[in-house]
This record gives sequence, structure tokens and C-alpha cells, in this order.
Amino acid sequence: ESPCAFSTAAQQRSTGDECGPEDPSEEPKHPLSDCALEHKAIKLEEQVRDLTERYRKALADSENVRRRTQKFVEDAKLFGIQSFCRDLVEVADILEKTAESAAGHAEPSDPNPTLKKIYEGLSLIEAKLQSVFAKHGLQKMNPVGGRYDPYDHEIICHVPAEGMQPGTVALVTQDGYKLHGRTIRHALVGVAVEAQE
Repeated sequence: ESPCAFSTAAQQRSTGDECGPEDPSEEPKHPLSDCALEHKAIKLEEQVRDLTERYRKALADSENVRRRTQKFVEDAKLFGIQSFCRDLVEVADILEKTAESAAGHAEPSDPNPTLKKIYEGLSLIEAKLQSVFAKHGLQKMNPVGGRYDPYDHEIICHVPAEGMQPGTVALVTQDGYKLHGRTIRHALVGVAVEAQE
């Protein structure tokens, strides 16, 4: 047989191998072993877990920021008038003292009806002012007889505990006020103490 014929036969055999069906028993050129695939799957699962955890944390942080912002806005709506209220309660003090003074002079037997009318007018204004305060969440404290609370009261004197529990508020020299439960002005109080012998 000539070398040419041998060469042609080799080519045909080589071409036939390329065109023919693949042998199922043959391995691919760069096979991934079962161990490598399993290792890759574990790494992917870890990455998914890590990303899921980060996503949950980001969601939680986002929710916390949303809640804090909402609380800040709500507080701004409720307490935005706090400074204005502090100024107004001083007006309420003056009005109350004036009404008390007028009441002291407007005796029922007093022949002067003008003074009585002034007292009645001041009382109506005072009641209306307290009603407006209440409408906006501003309330006067009534601590007499209650326990002393440093968050609400400021002690200016001690008084003998006559018929009162020591540590309770015996008198108030200046009213305290709260705005939606937050103290905006402490009540100036006298606290009952046991008499020293």
C-alpha cells in the first residue's frame, strides 16, 4: 500500500471519529469532580445566607429609621408649641392672681357692682383659657396631697406634716404645667416633713 493511501485511511478514520457519536464512557476534557461541585454548592449556599442576612439587616435598619422619623414628626407636631405654652402659662398666672385679688375685694355686701362684674369677667376668661389649654394638651398639675416627684415638682420649702404623710406636697406656690404628659414647667411646692422635736 502506498504511503498516500495510508495517509488517506488515517484521515478518514480521524474524520469518522469526529463525526461519529460520542462514546458515553468518555470523560469531558475538564471534568468537575463530585467533590468540587459539592464544595461550589456549599460556597453558593453560604453566599446566599450571607446576602439574605444582610438584606434582613438592611430592612430592619430601614424600618428603624422610618419609625424614628415618624416619631420625630409626631413629636414636632405635639411639642412644637412648647415654647409658646411656657409663655402663655405666665399670662395664666397673672390672670389667676388678678382674679383672686378681685375676689378678695368683691364682697357680696360690697355696694360696688362694677368690681363684682370685673371679677366675674376675669373668672370667665380664666376658665376659657384653661379650656383652650386642655384642647391643645396643656394641663395644670394639681399636686397637693400627692407624693413629691422631682420630675414634676421643685421644692422651695418644707412644712410640718400636720395630718399629712411626710413626703407629700402640702402647698403649691406656682402651678406646674404638662404638655401632652411632658412637664414644661415644674410646680413650686412645699413638702410635708415630720416635725423635729
